[in-house]
Amino acid sequence: MNNQIKLISILVSASLLTACSDDGDNGAAGTDGVNALINVEQLAIGAASCPLGGQVIKTGLDVNGNNLLDEDEVDALQTKYLCNETTGQLTASLIGRYQSGIYGLSAAEIVDFHRQSKRIYVVNAKSGKVDVLDGSELSVDSAVSDAGALALNNVSKVSEIDVQVDLGLEGLGGVNSLSVFDDMLAVAIERADGQGNAKQGRGYIGFYRLDESGEGVLFAKVEVGFLPDNVTFNRDGSMLLVANEGEPNGDYNVDPEGSISLIEITDGIPSDKAIELSFKDFNLGGPRAAELSSMVKINGPQASVAEDLEPEYIAVSEDNTMAYVSLQENNALAVINLVDKSIESILPLGLKDYGLTQNKIDASDKDGLVNLMAYQDVYGMYQPDTIQSFEWNGANFIVTANEGDARDYTGFSEEARADDLLLDASHPQLAAAQDKTQLGRLKVTTSLGDLDKDGDYDQIISYGARSFSIWDQQGNQVYDSGSDFSRITAAVLGDNFNNNNDENKGDSRSDDKASEPEALALGEIAGKRYAFIGLERNGGFMIYDISNPFDVSFVDYIVNRNYAADFEINTDNGEVSGDASLAGDLGPEGMKFIAAKDSPTAEPLLIIGNEVSGTTSIYGLSFLN
Repeated sequence: MNNQIKLISILVSASLLTACSDDGDNGAAGTDGVNALINVEQLAIGAASCPLGGQVIKTGLDVNGNNLLDEDEVDALQTKYLCNETTGQLTASLIGRYQSGIYGLSAAEIVDFHRQSKRIYVVNAKSGKVDVLDGSELSVDSAVSDAGALALNNVSKVSEIDVQVDLGLEGLGGVNSLSVFDDMLAVAIERADGQGNAKQGRGYIGFYRLDESGEGVLFAKVEVGFLPDNVTFNRDGSMLLVANEGEPNGDYNVDPEGSISLIEITDGIPSDKAIELSFKDFNLGGPRAAELSSMVKINGPQASVAEDLEPEYIAVSEDNTMAYVSLQENNALAVINLVDKSIESILPLGLKDYGLTQNKIDASDKDGLVNLMAYQDVYGMYQPDTIQSFEWNGANFIVTANEGDARDYTGFSEEARADDLLLDASHPQLAAAQDKTQLGRLKVTTSLGDLDKDGDYDQIISYGARSFSIWDQQGNQVYDSGSDFSRITAAVLGDNFNNNNDENKGDSRSDDKASEPEALALGEIAGKRYAFIGLERNGGFMIYDISNPFDVSFVDYIVNRNYAADFEINTDNGEVSGDASLAGDLGPEGMKFIAAKDSPTAEPLLIIGNEVSGTTSIYGLSFLN
């Protein structure tokens, strides 16, 4: 294998499903449900070895063998209770890819999938459109690797949805997010304000009805908060949740309030007015001001708490009662009660201690080598981007991709390098902070770290945690991947670890936020729950088994990128020097897991939107023998 092209491809192995005979006392039943009071769930999970083989769910019986089931209910039981025998380790193989040919202009960001039509919907952000791709011809037999993966372009674009034109409103800008539930597509689009600021006005959600061919027709539009950045349906499609980031303009003299919008949906029809959850009560002097922890970073110039909080991404609990919202710049999570539609709390995430051996970092892009070190009194803010939620033993857990983000605007910047800081005379990193091969070039905040308020810094605090984490519903961390991402990518990529995504320049991001874990998806396969974490800068994605949040294990690292390609992409204007088509997939921004029962290949899929390369990649997920 060319060691400059890192793509792991696998042979697909099917789950072995065997059916028990329905003869005898174990399964005999008439469709009247009188003679068979066997609980299907108990039968299927009665022993770890599945002594009866895979269970045949009796069409016409419920889980207690009493009532008739319709076809969808039978399918659900089959999916949930069949005994799957799998061997080996889960891995991923590239089976589909669409190349837009547009580089550096966010032509592939957030992705989702419509089961009925097998269409893939991709945010083409700056165009104000959604690209519609045909996933119906995907096949596990199309798996490719190495140079074949770099060149793959076997998925076609069949249409596009012009959200700007469809909504017909002045001042509309980029599309930021989308979400699909059943036959409904919701799309978030930003809008200018009345003062000429491009995205500081109230945004809109466009609702599209999707037909069996995946064509969408706009049937509703709802005004939401300022700069809607993420949308997600709750678990039963009765509500759409919107994270309104409320980002300031470049001069930082207009800073809209961040908020959460809830749009109730009844019989497939969204309400014409959103419920807006405001953070105003947490403002200084507000009735909930005392609840706000000092560990929640509030640092915008003259900003109120409501203006400073910037909701980024939303995850909904499996029971539909709670939602969790990442407040990335603020290093916190907001907890939303969906029953009474209120903000229940704001949870600070704290700091990651880079002085611990398990959290070692390479903090320099000028050291000429992989150099992971522990630094006492140096920290990282978690600052998650994408988050997801799952239930384990009846409790909610939140998974976060800890990307990090600085406030760096023309009118205000908190960003500096460690060698710019006036450190306390007793700080253990006085010398290292002045050495560009150690800590000197590390990007840090000037807004935190002066614990005693005497004008010098007692802590060096950087952006992001170079990891993914799992938190309980009270905001306590139960797992963090530590320095895994750096160690694994260094082992696989060598000097190319912590590379940027707009050119191949080797270790160029160690001083910033390293690989920048951003995209995140969760999926259940053969009774196990997996986390897929996309690395925005390095490229590729990590796979972890998180079935037990207290016993997490690394599974695989998959990356389709050619680190020998000579190219450079200008992400401001999309200009390219060299041949970026040889580079592979750059900048994974959004992910969607597709369960086997919904997949056109009958096996689980992972769909990834790659922002910088403008490519959409589809991986088949299966087990190595």
